[in-house]
Amino acid sequence: MSHYRTLLFDIDNTLLDFTASETDALQKLFQGSKLDLTAEVEARYKALNQGLWKAFEEGEMTRDEVVNTRFALLFKEYGLEADGVLMNQTYRQYLEEGHQMIDGAYELIERLSPSFDLYIVTNGVSRSQYKRLGDSGLYPFFKDVFVSEDTGFQKPMKEYFDYVFARIPGFSAEHGLIIGDSLSADIKGGQMAGIDTCWFNPGKKENESGIIPTYEIQSLDELYDVLKVERKAAAHL
Repeated sequence: MSHYRTLLFDIDNTLLDFTASETDALQKLFQGSKLDLTAEVEARYKALNQGLWKAFEEGEMTRDEVVNTRFALLFKEYGLEADGVLMNQTYRQYLEEGHQMIDGAYELIERLSPSFDLYIVTNGVSRSQYKRLGDSGLYPFFKDVFVSEDTGFQKPMKEYFDYVFARIPGFSAEHGLIIGDSLSADIKGGQMAGIDTCWFNPGKKENESGIIPTYEIQSLDELYDVLKVERKAAAHL
């Protein structure tokens, strides 16, 4: 029997396939724009966007600065002007439609929900995350959802986790585990907050960060073994 009681799950590229949703949203956004979404442009956008969110994680930018400038900055690199705020609003509408799941996510969460207290911890945008969770069918399994936009802090800040822990009834760090795909946000944040960590690394990326997780898994199915839970349908409990 697992000694963990409280499981904190990231959303994007942990439970929901953000990469697939992002590509679909970008394709729709760029249709009819002055810039074609070639593989090169998409790769440049993702690198730029990742850098901005990294700055957000480190407290160097606000969430609004990230989302409202990324498209304007991208277009500027190609000698074009764009209304960053308007493009972000349109992009968000398309992104909210995407709720593709990582393989095994629904079965895992359904299986774990009777035995563990499940919570969401995410640096995303509230409206998008709530809608995507709802459309995926995952939302009812979670006791609460903590989005950085609502807390005033973000992963990996200790203040974010202090906010979360204070709102989980009877929370014990010793019995808590965070599961996420980001070493810099989820794993570093969990370590700073004093809880065990599980790095979801399906791409088998090299870890050159110096941030060492308690566990590392390549598929969500491996979490059953970490938690010492049998793989069987919740309906059979």
